[in-house]
Amino acid sequence: MKAIILAAGRGSRMKDLTDQKPKCLVELRGKTLLEWQLQALRKAGVSEIAIVTGYKRELLASYGLVEFHNPRWAETNMVSSLTSADEWLKNEPCIVSYSDIFYEASAVKSLMDVNHRLAVTYDPSWLKLWQKRFDDPLVDAETFKLNSDNTLAEIGEKPKSVEEVQGQYMGLLRFTPEGWAEVIRIRDGLTQTERDRMHMTGTLQMVIKAGRVAVHAVSYELPWGEVDSADDLEIYQVQT
Repeated sequence: MKAIILAAGRGSRMKDLTDQKPKCLVELRGKTLLEWQLQALRKAGVSEIAIVTGYKRELLASYGLVEFHNPRWAETNMVSSLTSADEWLKNEPCIVSYSDIFYEASAVKSLMDVNHRLAVTYDPSWLKLWQKRFDDPLVDAETFKLNSDNTLAEIGEKPKSVEEVQGQYMGLLRFTPEGWAEVIRIRDGLTQTERDRMHMTGTLQMVIKAGRVAVHAVSYELPWGEVDSADDLEIYQVQT
């Protein structure tokens, strides 16, 4: 199986930590975030890995990954970056990983093992981690509601209570060509401005609303993290 790491954006919330390098090259416990991702992907048995570049792409060349480049990275959102890798996504199943997260190989394996057109990992015990990251965990949370068959009923809306967040979407997904084709079908029906603004959870919600392809949710409860700030780095330095 192949994997695609989305690393086009700068990560402006990291402030001066990304003045000279992409967010995925910020270090956590002696390794860059990118190295954490590559280690997990390779340990899971992923055979080919690509990276979607944008900001300071030259600093990622030494990793020897297949490169897909989004020249409009500063003007577009994550789904536009992912379309740069369309030639992979339309031909075979691919793991897709955000570049500002870390996780273990078992998270990747859990996605490789499912037989669904579109699947995401999520953390059902998200609240404990979000309480460490934020005074009010709902400030940065999005709705995540499950159906009885572990398909997503809703994602990406503003929650009014923690009960509307049955898990934390991690930024680790698996697309089959059929699942990706549904994203492209939806995208093709939008204006250019709307396409440029598409973020991933909003896109998944569009897929859910269209009702043609189910989004399956795969539970993951081992160590992982999302790095959005210098404060996050301090929290994860002591995470076991």
